[in-house]
Amino acid sequence: MVVGGGFGGIAAVRKLKRADVSITLIDRHTYNTFQPLLYQVATASLNPGDITWFLRAVRAKQRNVRFLKGIVTGIDHEAKRLSLHGDVSVSYDYLILANGVTTNFFGTKGAEEFATPLYKRSQALQVRDRLFESLEEFAINGQDSDLRLVVVGGGATGVETAGALAEFRNNDMPTTYPELDRARIHVTLVEMGPAVLGPFHEKLRKYAEKSLLKRDVDLRLNTAVKEVRADGVLVEANGQEEFLEAGIVVWATGVTAHPTVLDWDVPQGRGGRIEVDEHQRIIDRPGAFAIGDISIGPDPLPQLAQPAIQGGKHVAKMIRAELKGSADKVRPFKYSDKGTMATIGKSSAVAEITHLPRLKGFPAWIIWVALHIATLLGNRNRLATMINLSSKYLFSGSHNAIVGETPYVVAKHEVHITPAVKRSQVKRVEARKAAATKD
Repeated sequence: MVVGGGFGGIAAVRKLKRADVSITLIDRHTYNTFQPLLYQVATASLNPGDITWFLRAVRAKQRNVRFLKGIVTGIDHEAKRLSLHGDVSVSYDYLILANGVTTNFFGTKGAEEFATPLYKRSQALQVRDRLFESLEEFAINGQDSDLRLVVVGGGATGVETAGALAEFRNNDMPTTYPELDRARIHVTLVEMGPAVLGPFHEKLRKYAEKSLLKRDVDLRLNTAVKEVRADGVLVEANGQEEFLEAGIVVWATGVTAHPTVLDWDVPQGRGGRIEVDEHQRIIDRPGAFAIGDISIGPDPLPQLAQPAIQGGKHVAKMIRAELKGSADKVRPFKYSDKGTMATIGKSSAVAEITHLPRLKGFPAWIIWVALHIATLLGNRNRLATMINLSSKYLFSGSHNAIVGETPYVVAKHEVHITPAVKRSQVKRVEARKAAATKD
């Protein structure tokens, strides 16, 4: 029994392909989401279908697995039985919990209600649609005010989201929204710590900071979010509070275990994560394992894709060994750190890859693009993502955006668009392009 169709769950399932087992894969969704590219959906560069993969398609190359859509509500470890939402009960011999984690709002007032995380496909679509709704509203009613987009969290997701939003404003909006004054559209990145991309080397952190500033991101370091409201965020820096009026607040900081894990009768450690031993076995729960973000072992691992994938493969190896009576010969799980990377925008990224020098700029960006395309599940998704990203980054004349429906805008005052106004808007765009060319 595998709970969770993410990186770790799929890795475990595939590693058990030739084992004499019958696998049930359970997930609350019928699809796998490639979370590292969710921000590309949120910023209208990729279709949601480009980064999602139908979990039932796993049977195309593996007949010993079946899929069951459901949410685990309880686990009877003695009877080895799962309870699912809707009074469904499923028995197992071995259990692998790979269900991932969820957003941690750290008790920030109003954050859960008014901020949007980037952890699920639906949330990315919410950010995307809200973005264009705000721009259409601003085009009619916002000529005498400013529009601010706030991203909370200076980790990889926050930096990538802020960079993508800034590039959209700088490169696409002068053509697609010529009636808007770019100087009135602000992208603000708020980070509590003294630097963005904390886990990276200092030189790479400084490069990322300079790249964000080059794209006119309003970078607020050493700044804490005290409250999120319907119309913006209250922040504090150096003991001084400031309210930033914002149309969108993206929450890209911190994760924690799903509340439902409390009902699973498992030992939990920091962040509600399930405690495991050196073989990813859940402490004092025979036959049960936990891998990926939801697990925490004697040596805590980074909450990235690689630890989940490697953990899934190790647990599958353990189960196969136990079936043969040779589990004692399996060495403890040892994570092989292959490195990490983050992108700031076109031709700008940072990478720390094992056995390679630290990379930044175009070389790191090329590796980032290639690795993310290769890691996607399904050839169709790889091809579609490659085409969409190539269209965005390689063909400067393309300003197409992948959008959804937005509500009609009601003017707050009488609006007249005259030929003279249109001509002035065209001149404004041409002037911006000329200035950009000189720079």
